[in-house]
Amino acid sequence: MSNAPWTSDQIRALCLEHGFARAGVAPAQRSPRAEVLEDWIAAGRHGTMGWMAEHVDVRSDARRLLDGAKSVICVLDRYADGASDERESGWGRVARYARGRDYHVVMKKRLHAVCDRLAEQAPDHQFRACVDTAPLLEREIAARAGLGGIGKHTLLIEPGLGSWLLIGSIVTTLELEETGGVEDYDPCGACTRCIDACPTDAITPWSVDARACISALTIEHREPIDEAHHEAMEDWIYGCDVCQEVCPHNRPTRRTVAAHRHESHDAPVVVEGGRREDGSAFRLIDVLGWDEETRRAAFTGSAMKRAKLPMMLRNALIAAGNSLRADHDPRLLEAVRTLAGEEMPDMVRETARSVLDRLGTRD
Repeated sequence: MSNAPWTSDQIRALCLEHGFARAGVAPAQRSPRAEVLEDWIAAGRHGTMGWMAEHVDVRSDARRLLDGAKSVICVLDRYADGASDERESGWGRVARYARGRDYHVVMKKRLHAVCDRLAEQAPDHQFRACVDTAPLLEREIAARAGLGGIGKHTLLIEPGLGSWLLIGSIVTTLELEETGGVEDYDPCGACTRCIDACPTDAITPWSVDARACISALTIEHREPIDEAHHEAMEDWIYGCDVCQEVCPHNRPTRRTVAAHRHESHDAPVVVEGGRREDGSAFRLIDVLGWDEETRRAAFTGSAMKRAKLPMMLRNALIAAGNSLRADHDPRLLEAVRTLAGEEMPDMVRETARSVLDRLGTRD
């Protein structure tokens, strides 16, 4: 029973008014799949993402995030339409979610505005806005709010929008009317395209092994990347979209083409450091020449600032090696050789030398 002055339709309308593509409400409760998360961590499938093993009790139950929490308002931002990328030798691609402005900032600002409106009529209640940084099982909460189902690639799929979705949440002490969907809705059926297409075989049904996932390796992993994955990483230098590119739910339709996409996801704040104007890629020879000041400038207003300079050099070196195997570029090869020097950080030097060994061009 709701104790709030807002109906679920009003909640949805309020969220859409602030630029979100979809919205729903789920009860704040312990996840029925908490043990699955615990088993995934126990098996080491979180890789070097040690933070995933922290606050597991909170991650599994939103009520531990906010004392007295009764409901979670969940919103979706659609950040891409899945149009094919322009791929060119000597360039390194960026996952689509990171091509525009930092979604943490732009989504949280709008969520705070929603919280303010709700608080006007419920001043005695608490509201906590979360975008990807609080320990919440956001995809599962979104599914319980009726916003789709979790695919075999572990991403949320909304049948009318696909999986190019960012999730935000408001945990609140208000007891709101739920908008729940079908219990255990499976959007995949017999389809295994994401599993078959994953370059590093990181996906098994409804589970991803971060030790092999290109997104995790390029964004979260702060050590040298296993040489066994280098070739499969192709031209990805920040994230990977392969599993979404092949998903049938992401085929363009009249509905998806017309679906709302917030303008903040369309283009980067700045175009620096060799970046394309649409934010989709960086020229590898530019990245290989970055210093810390250049990296900061290139990532102004971007979610990509999570990747530190040695990580970006490592990622660009691997992409450069793959590019050089197909298209010899003396300048790019010389840039790789420069980073193999003794004065370079260990991870950068080790990766550069590994790339040169694969190319058979190490002096």
